[in-house]
Amino acid sequence: MPGDWRQQTLDRVRDLIKEAVPDVVEEIKWRKPSNPSGVPVWSAGGIILTGETYKDKVKLTFMKGASVDDPAGLFNSSLDGNARRAIDLYEGDGIDEDAFKALVRSAADLNAG
Repeated sequence: MPGDWRQQTLDRVRDLIKEAVPDVVEEIKWRKPSNPSGVPVWSAGGIILTGETYKDKVKLTFMKGASVDDPAGLFNSSLDGNARRAIDLYEGDGIDEDAFKALVRSAADLNAG
């Protein structure tokens, strides 16, 4: 995966998350044989979001996404649940960086109470 579009997407998302919430903590969790590199998890007062890579997409799951305003309509996956919301990014997809950073800040604020 190093150097492929999924890693490049995660690297860009990582930068945006750090811009949005400078004191965010990133950890790698849930390492297993089928996913030896694990899943990046970004937290500030609780988990904000995770970044999972699949063969055809990068899935950014906001743990409390159902409680976060999404005026730009970035959430496009996991829309049925009571808590989580996700953004699925496919090869060649762009992301509204300002709207994404606003989502990250809102999720961090929600964790802060």
